Amino acid sequence: MSTENDSTGIVAVLGVGRVGTVVARSALRAGYSVNVASSGGADRIALLVDVAIPGARATTAADAVRDADIVVVAVPLGKFRSVDPEMLVGKVVVDIMNYWPPVDGHLEDFDGDASSSEVVAQHLGRSRLVKTLNHIGYHELEQDAAPGASQRRALAVASDDEDAAGQVATMIDRFGFDPVIAGPLSAGRRFEPGTAIFNDAFTRSALEAELGLSAIAQA
Repeated sequence: MSTENDSTGIVAVLGVGRVGTVVARSALRAGYSVNVASSGGADRIALLVDVAIPGARATTAADAVRDADIVVVAVPLGKFRSVDPEMLVGKVVVDIMNYWPPVDGHLEDFDGDASSSEVVAQHLGRSRLVKTLNHIGYHELEQDAAPGASQRRALAVASDDEDAAGQVATMIDRFGFDPVIAGPLSAGRRFEPGTAIFNDAFTRSALEAELGLSAIAQA
């Protein structure tokens, strides 16, 4: 974890595809120290990291997450079981993956009514899972970031762990977006592929209304 002498915090990103690369750059711009890893090992991604994510540290997955405050899982959803749950015990883990059959094909793990993140949470067991960053395009994560602006794009955050959701909400804010706490992981179904939220961009008030949070607050 970060120490008193390291107020920036450490973000680990597992996966260096287009999404993981952009998340890592966003974390660097937000002032975090960033570790990145892939299934191929540190040597295989060292050049990519030097060119596409300058300032990040390429390492093994185990080393990347060891001291991380937040771990972002950015692997293809079909490979989610390749992520070792033991190395993420007690960690705040951000699931940015989506189940999109036209892209992923049919995955039996996701046939039920649970949100995809609830299925991932069952695999990761004792991690503190948070769903967010899944309903924004990877290019928009850099294009739409507006740190310090009064009117910003909002991003939903869902988790069964309120403290973990709060930590990730702070990260989203530092990325340049308005975090909106949507509720438990089951609320993640409201911003998965095929929903109005997934297919559009919202301000904080508009996203709260779409999630039904405005009506709850008024009740």
